[in-house]
Amino acid sequence: MDTDTEKGYWTARYKNKSTGWDIGYPSTPLKTYIDQLEDKAIRILIPGAGNGYEAEYLWSQGFNNVTLIDIAHLPLSTFKKRNPDFPDKQVIHGNFFEHKGRYDLILEQTFFCSFVPTDENRNRYAKQMASLLKQNGKLVGLWFDFPLTGDMEKRPFGGNKSLYIKYLSLYFETITFERCYNSIGPREGKELFGIFKKN
Repeated sequence: MDTDTEKGYWTARYKNKSTGWDIGYPSTPLKTYIDQLEDKAIRILIPGAGNGYEAEYLWSQGFNNVTLIDIAHLPLSTFKKRNPDFPDKQVIHGNFFEHKGRYDLILEQTFFCSFVPTDENRNRYAKQMASLLKQNGKLVGLWFDFPLTGDMEKRPFGGNKSLYIKYLSLYFETITFERCYNSIGPREGKELFGIFKKN
């Protein structure tokens, strides 16, 4: 995966406002999960955060150890304008695969589905997620549940439960991984919600 190519691609998508995935608020399944979290001191990472609505919600609820990372600078700049008090050091413009740290929880907002679907990219994703989590840390979030197309520029890319498990099971125990019951209307029947614990 070429970093410059990816950076250019996503920067252009934000500049052109070609961001159909951006719903303008925290997605319902992730908000519902966040509302069940009791320990507000946990360290949370949101990769491919975009405009960071989940991070904004977490911050408003008193979760102070939230870090977001995105390869495109523009959405992070927009996030900071909306949240000027959010610590600069926790807003990272960079490549997820080069990021280092240790987290209790990583929130996945269909980030997996943004990569060109090669074995190499998907294996790297699973391995990096595991490396960033503490022992027994959790990867929680949403993965799209619709078939892959033949168009390698048609992002987000699809997948299915068995495909995702193929990669994640190397590093994670599946706690739950099922079709979302509370997706927003346009995504109904097209999302899987998963909770995975690092082995």
